Amino acid sequence: MTSRSAEPQTVGELGEFPLINLVTRNLSLPPAVSLGPGDDCAAYLINGSALTTTDMLIEGVHFRRNWSSAADIGHKSVAVNLADIEAMGGTPIAMVISLGLPADLPVTWVREFMTGVREEAELGEVALVGGDMTAARDISISVTVIGETGGRTPVLRSGAKPGNVVAVRGRLGWAAAGLAALARGFRSPRAAVDAQRMPHVPYGAGRQAADAGATAMLDVSDGLLADLGHIAEASSVTIDLDSSRFTIADPVQAVASALNADPLGFVLGGGEDHAMAATFEPGDVPEDWDVIGVVHELDEEAGPCVLVDGKQWEGDQGWTHFRS
Repeated sequence: MTSRSAEPQTVGELGEFPLINLVTRNLSLPPAVSLGPGDDCAAYLINGSALTTTDMLIEGVHFRRNWSSAADIGHKSVAVNLADIEAMGGTPIAMVISLGLPADLPVTWVREFMTGVREEAELGEVALVGGDMTAARDISISVTVIGETGGRTPVLRSGAKPGNVVAVRGRLGWAAAGLAALARGFRSPRAAVDAQRMPHVPYGAGRQAADAGATAMLDVSDGLLADLGHIAEASSVTIDLDSSRFTIADPVQAVASALNADPLGFVLGGGEDHAMAATFEPGDVPEDWDVIGVVHELDEEAGPCVLVDGKQWEGDQGWTHFRS
């Protein structure tokens, strides 16, 4: 056995298969997974409809090593995918991770990354069952999670109906405030900066909403307005948010004050918190969810849209890839 102190310094020196052994060592597998890493495929059992989601995280686009620790990035890589399973009202079962790594990347970075992966997987109750590795110029991470509905119908974006209320569970605006702080060279308030580095997914909220009869649901990844816009489009409705119903957290208020910005802008336009947003019949909203708006009939002239206090929001609408 090679001692950790004598371990090669970079992934290029360690090599592919020893690196795979490092990241898959001593994985725990739940009863639903009958075969984990080591063969050409993993094997697992599904109860009800199968759910599959995948996300890529690219260095310089989704994270920066001078802003986030390797463990933070590991947490984030898992959390953003588990949030998608939650948003369908599902339960995660198995996860595979593919890594593109520069040859000169320190092995210690990979070790710390996997610490974050394992900790978040434990929080979200999902098993790592395999993946792939390749050489790359920049760190590239692709995570795929397989889940199940447990016999329930998946909660889609297309089920919102006029008369429904819109409710959320989880943080809003924290990650956007943290990103704004980091972009200006600040490392505080710590709570907001940490929220940008590592999402705080309200695990179990999606299944709670599905059990309560949610008519439509998604996770807030690109911004509340942008993501609720997907529900409005898929359901052919108008959504109207009530700004007085938002409780803006102290760290978000602090960043807005320091930057002379509107804190509501972080809440409405900021993404990456991965809160759950759903529509319900008024009497079905579960405990710990906050009602923030209502669903109206489609305005044929305006088309599907999300309003704030009955008007179009003039600030940031959220994140869009490939936007110049």
